[in-house]
Amino acid sequence: MPTTLPGDDARTTDWEGVRLHVVSGKGGTGKTTVASALALALATGGKKVLIVEVEGRQGLAQIFDVPPLPYAERRVAVAPGGGEVYALAIDPEEALVEFLEMFYNLRRAGTALRRMGAIDFATTVAPGVRDVLLTGKTKEAVRRKKDGKHVYDAVVMDAPPTGRIARFLNVNTEVAGLARTGPIRSQADSVMEVIASPLTTVHLVTLLEEMPVQETADGFRDLLAADLPVGGIVVNQVRAPMLNATAQAKARKGKLDADVLAADLAKVDVVTSSGWLSSAHGVVTTEEVVAGLMSEAADHSERVALEQRGRDTLQELERPTYELPFLAEGVDVGTLYDLAESLRAQGIA
Repeated sequence: MPTTLPGDDARTTDWEGVRLHVVSGKGGTGKTTVASALALALATGGKKVLIVEVEGRQGLAQIFDVPPLPYAERRVAVAPGGGEVYALAIDPEEALVEFLEMFYNLRRAGTALRRMGAIDFATTVAPGVRDVLLTGKTKEAVRRKKDGKHVYDAVVMDAPPTGRIARFLNVNTEVAGLARTGPIRSQADSVMEVIASPLTTVHLVTLLEEMPVQETADGFRDLLAADLPVGGIVVNQVRAPMLNATAQAKARKGKLDADVLAADLAKVDVVTSSGWLSSAHGVVTTEEVVAGLMSEAADHSERVALEQRGRDTLQELERPTYELPFLAEGVDVGTLYDLAESLRAQGIA
């Protein structure tokens, strides 16, 4: 488990007490993959975990390799040790119809309004209401009990990107100008009782690239400004350097020794048909081959330096950081289990 950091309170570093894990990140950073791996990690050892999707992309169905998810909780995976992962794609229209039935006993009216397009209109012109419906459904899953016990040991939300995560979660502010009293306001208040409490933490997913790192830092500050709980930072798709620090420094300055590189290539016992000039006693080197490798080494070393600057920026946020490897073949259900085990080993679950 991560240790408490200076200035932290227990809710941001003690994952044992957290029941709602919100996962956000800039588009393209793999937040759905990380959220899914986290759900598997949390379910390991016989736990029951729900992962919810709020953006309507059916990303969970794709990553768990199951048919498109309906507006109902469906089991999508079995975790090591007998745990179970359930998934729910929250549809705002269905959520509003459910809300109308719950508070006004108006399911038939809700169905009629949907046919007229009124529900889509309402959730479009009043995004604050839409967010209350999405977070409200998630809050209900967090609090739901059966026979005196919580139905789910934990809930993971595959949330909107970091650019709007603070506004999405801070529903009280978003509905302030729409509803000062009534069911919508009451629902927003009950949502905030969970989200702004030690039950919830927000994990931010990033890559070691300039834009994702900057958006992560901005999202972090937005969450703090809204007094929302910030959890860990997951650095996704991390690639190990192929050169040591000394070679990287030389490569960036264009000072790698071409003769040494050519001699090393000549020692490689490789025969290949992939386009490389070769012999049975080593790679046949030419000036063009050596120059190309030196250029690639320089580019690689510049990328490693950029990644280190990104790490330095993330370190300044003073939050527990977890890393997941770059997977050249992409992510499938099998590798998802490997990522989940990595997260568990690092202490996030």
